[in-house]
Amino acid sequence: MVIGTVTTYEILMMLDPEQAEARQDEIVARARETIEKAGGTWRSHDPWGRRRLAYEIGKKSEGVYHLVVFESDGATLDEISRVLKIDDAVLRHLATRHIEGSRTSAPREEVFAAAPAQHEEAVPVAAVSEEDEPEYAPAEDDESDVEDEEE
Repeated sequence: MVIGTVTTYEILMMLDPEQAEARQDEIVARARETIEKAGGTWRSHDPWGRRRLAYEIGKKSEGVYHLVVFESDGATLDEISRVLKIDDAVLRHLATRHIEGSRTSAPREEVFAAAPAQHEEAVPVAAVSEEDEPEYAPAEDDESDVEDEEE
């Protein structure tokens, strides 16, 4: 029985890539069990797979991502977050409110590789020649630099 207001949440989990796949499935199964035991509804689980990290976390350069979407109350979300925080196999996790219609599939690597090509057709900036550039010359009565040097 759900006691609080039911909200749709999603949790993106980054798991230790050195853990066995069975251990990773156990973490997801435990989250599902917690949700369903509290009266929530499990909507989906999308394993994104192994991804390279932007920076190392715990001397690991990769992580295995899992996105779960579910409906529950806030207390259930708090309990799942508490359990994920103390599990050594979970490198990071992020729980957010799910937006209906949002994409829950893994981002593809090709999207990031193609992104710089979009900027190739940018409008060029007019070139400035050396003749057009003003030279910097301090004002004759500007003695603020001289005062600083004397002190």
